[in-house]
Amino acid sequence: MTDFNSPSPNRCLLILLDGLGDRSYEELNFQTPLQAAHTPNLDQLAKTGANGLFHATFLGEALPSENAHFVMFGYDLSDFPGRGVFEALGENVQLAADDTALLSHFVSLDIAEDTFILKDGKPELTANEIASFSGAIAEYTAQKIQIEFIPTGGIRGILKLQHQTSPAITDTDPFFEEQPLIEPLPLEGYESHQPTVATAAALKEYLVWCHQQLINHPLNDVRRRQNRSLINGLVTQRAGQLKPILPFGQKNGIRGLSISSGPMYRGLASYVGLDFLEGHNSDNPEIDLKQRLAMAETVWNEYDFIHIHSKWPDKAAHTKKPGFKKQVIEALDKAVGSSLVPFVQDPNTLIVITADHSTPSGGPLVHSGEPVPVIFHGTGMRRDQVSSYDEINAASGSLGLMRGKEFMLTLLNAINRAKLRGIMQTPHDCPVWTTDYQPFRRP
Repeated sequence: MTDFNSPSPNRCLLILLDGLGDRSYEELNFQTPLQAAHTPNLDQLAKTGANGLFHATFLGEALPSENAHFVMFGYDLSDFPGRGVFEALGENVQLAADDTALLSHFVSLDIAEDTFILKDGKPELTANEIASFSGAIAEYTAQKIQIEFIPTGGIRGILKLQHQTSPAITDTDPFFEEQPLIEPLPLEGYESHQPTVATAAALKEYLVWCHQQLINHPLNDVRRRQNRSLINGLVTQRAGQLKPILPFGQKNGIRGLSISSGPMYRGLASYVGLDFLEGHNSDNPEIDLKQRLAMAETVWNEYDFIHIHSKWPDKAAHTKKPGFKKQVIEALDKAVGSSLVPFVQDPNTLIVITADHSTPSGGPLVHSGEPVPVIFHGTGMRRDQVSSYDEINAASGSLGLMRGKEFMLTLLNAINRAKLRGIMQTPHDCPVWTTDYQPFRRP
């Protein structure tokens, strides 16, 4: 840790409220859930901090959490490996350099004119059914590619394709029921790339085989008699493959920790080189966030950057109940008020509170493309006239609109690490002053 003569931020606590941004709803007097929520603690931080808006890529582009986080941690999307990689690493699935990992899950299909139609995208299965169906489709070989289905919980699994494979293929999951499944095809520009062509062909052959194996499975006879939907297919999405990247500490010049939960975040931390602590999950958003803040306090002196993630706003928004999301936000505000005090009182700590993307509490979209509000709170931050933490007031704040890697650069600048552009201490262009460079030794 860098020592300074006078107190000023030299480390950052990032509180990431997943899917916090939203749209306005008539039932909330045409406000967003964040606007409508009673959030005195977040509002106080807004009053005494710098405010703005953030989007990880382009305004209007709806992002999943994995892409947004990857950019927020300082990386280019061109280096993004695909969510399948994060999920695989989070489930301790070993991947070779030319392996491809895909998210997959069991579904119920109809067939119309030789076309697979998604009938039930989230069928209910017992533990015994999951184990039995998974065993029936566990291994297959096509196009000299070995395919393995690895169950990871519930109806979900990781599909691992081994030996000269490519992730540059389309999904097969249409996401919406009563829609046809998507043909696995090479992405644009990969139509003549042999590993990609072989991967797409092997995946199609495997999924057809899965349908045949499952439709004839004895447990489907039982489900048919019980008038339950048949488990007769597998769908895939978000193929990924390992890519070489600089570890977080080397890329950004700071030592980081993620306190979150779930295989995706565990895998993301592993991939970028963040230490990881598994956060507590309950049915109470206030308790969960308080517990994660307490975990951060116990290890605070060991890190320059701690990422605390709460999935609760996103989960609430997916219920399509704006009032419920409002209640969740109010519970998280209580956690901030009771557990953030030690960090607020520390002049060496920068507190950043924001989200990765917007998740609408109404309408058909999964995520939406509006920017999210952000607070930078700490010694030396420019104070603006914003007095409420929400999507509308934040737009007039002193931080303006940040996009992409500007988030990490602004964070590093606020903790007094920003290096002059053009100064090259290391072969890669590290954005901070560092002592982690090769010393000049005489011959």
